[in-house]
This record gives sequence, C-alpha cells and structure tokens, in this order.
Amino acid sequence: MGIWDLGCTLCESQIPNPKSEMDRSFFVGRSDASHHEIFPGVHIYTTAGEQVMLSLVEFQPHAVVQPHSHPHEQMGMLLEGELTFTIGGKTQTLKPGEMWRIPGGIVHSAVAGDKPVKALDVFHPIREDYL
Repeated sequence: MGIWDLGCTLCESQIPNPKSEMDRSFFVGRSDASHHEIFPGVHIYTTAGEQVMLSLVEFQPHAVVQPHSHPHEQMGMLLEGELTFTIGGKTQTLKPGEMWRIPGGIVHSAVAGDKPVKALDVFHPIREDYL
C-alpha cells in the first residue's frame, strides 16, 4: 500500500518533479547569474526561484540609486561598506549587518559611501526586468 492509497491530502501539484528539479541547477555562480547595471556604478547579479529573487548588489563609491518605486516587496542586508537609504521619506545610514524592508509601491533611493558597497536584496514576486 502506497501513500496514495491512504488518502493523502497532498495535491499532485505540490509533489516535487525530480526531472524538472534536475533541469535546474541548485547552485548559481556569479557567471551564471543575470547581470545588469541598473544605475551608473550600481551592478546587480540576480537569480530567481519560482516565487522569489535574490540579488547581489555592488555599488562603486558614491554611486546613487535614484528615487523609484516598484510593485515588488523588497528586503535586504548590507554586507560591506556604508549605504544611506531613503525609504518612504525617512533616511538612515546603514552599516554591515543592518537590514531594510520596503513594501511594494514605496519610493526609495540609496547612496553609497566613500568605499565600495555590497548588499543582498530579495524581491517578491520576481522582477522580470532583472532576469
């Protein structure tokens, strides 16, 4: 008797498909990531799953992400350097290990400090423009 004979409530769409999982790499190197220069001196390297996108963001010193908004929810963490963020009209300078969260539709911008900056951003849903 298999699990299907026991009246399992797990629907078929929730069962992992081993073939489709094998077709996609579980590990993504920098050279495999999608790369974009989103503003002068601001480069992103992205990878996406089915519902979430991870982005490594690298800023040259004093690089600026101009004020903008998008419908995607965004969260991130500063890894290196110093980054002054303005989110919804509130400004704060962040240090490594500090995080941010930006609801969809909120205007935000960022300015790198005197040294290069590295940060991680997570987006939901996936930003098709960064694939």
